[in-house]
Amino acid sequence: MRFEDASPVRGFPSYRGQRSFPGLWWSATTGSHVGYESWLERDWLIAFDSSPEVTGIGSQPFRLSWRAKKTKRHTPDYFLRLRDGGAVVVDVRADTRIDAEDQAVFDTTAAVCELLGWQYRRFGEMDRVRAANLRWLSGYRHPRCRRVGLAPKLVESFAVPRPLLLGAEDVGDPIEVLPTLFQASDLEDALASVDAAIRKIDSTSRWSPPTVAE
Repeated sequence: MRFEDASPVRGFPSYRGQRSFPGLWWSATTGSHVGYESWLERDWLIAFDSSPEVTGIGSQPFRLSWRAKKTKRHTPDYFLRLRDGGAVVVDVRADTRIDAEDQAVFDTTAAVCELLGWQYRRFGEMDRVRAANLRWLSGYRHPRCRRVGLAPKLVESFAVPRPLLLGAEDVGDPIEVLPTLFQASDLEDALASVDAAIRKIDSTSRWSPPTVAE
């Protein structure tokens, strides 16, 4: 079974007084909505969706059940299919919300993944600047932001460092050009690293050949 394509094994309840904020995120990777149970999960989902190494994302992909002193059950948050065919099972939980029992569950999940030849990762709080940058850039992930034929022109325009807006204007109307530029997955040269504050539109930038599909 390709867990990245499977339906969630459980839903995302919503109720009065709820402290988390579940929802659905449209994924450019899958071309469909993927669920999340909290804003922390949403931020990591955006990060997975932005990674060129991730080719598939499944939410609440399966449920594990095992016997300890009593029956234990756990549903990981995400299943990621990688470009090389590998898989990563993901749990998202802030460090401050993990007790000894939670850690035992994560350790068991990691052991099961190791037996299956999968990676297992548990992600905690994301850096605020990184999260904000990824949320902003995610707005340009939709195919409607891509203009066929602009990428080669952008590579030529940014062959040498120059102000971002000036380089875009040399290619065409910035309203049309900038979304294609922002959609490029090779953004560390076009803008700042997502781990640093996004620079102003008039910042001097250089763009390496992009991985935008034409």
